Amino acid sequence: MNKGKGFTLIELMITVAIIGILIAIAYPSYINYVRTAKRADAQANLVELSQWMERRFTVNGSYLASGAAPALPFTKSPQDGTEVAYNLTVSAARSSYTLTATPDGSQADDTCGTMSVTQTGAKTAAESDCW
Repeated sequence: MNKGKGFTLIELMITVAIIGILIAIAYPSYINYVRTAKRADAQANLVELSQWMERRFTVNGSYLASGAAPALPFTKSPQDGTEVAYNLTVSAARSSYTLTATPDGSQADDTCGTMSVTQTGAKTAAESDCW
């Protein structure tokens, strides 16, 4: 009797099932990792803009630009031109400001939600462990 070489249908189905289980476990972890990385990038951008605002205050004696909130040097995170994950805005008064990162696109359902930082360095988010 000549024995055929190759895989049986059962062996292939077991392999497909194992791959499916691995993907079902790995994909949510991957998505969470990507969200965390984008969040960290937005936080770094908020800190960078905070330093920019402090330099502005040092030079002008005010956070305002001609009586209005200053135009930020960048308003999207990440800055490299890829898909926008956060929109960055500023709300300023003469001696105070609040920088805000609002989630957008794939980050819209992130549990941390909108993050902000003030002139005192106070950082807020929807959950306490986001910063």
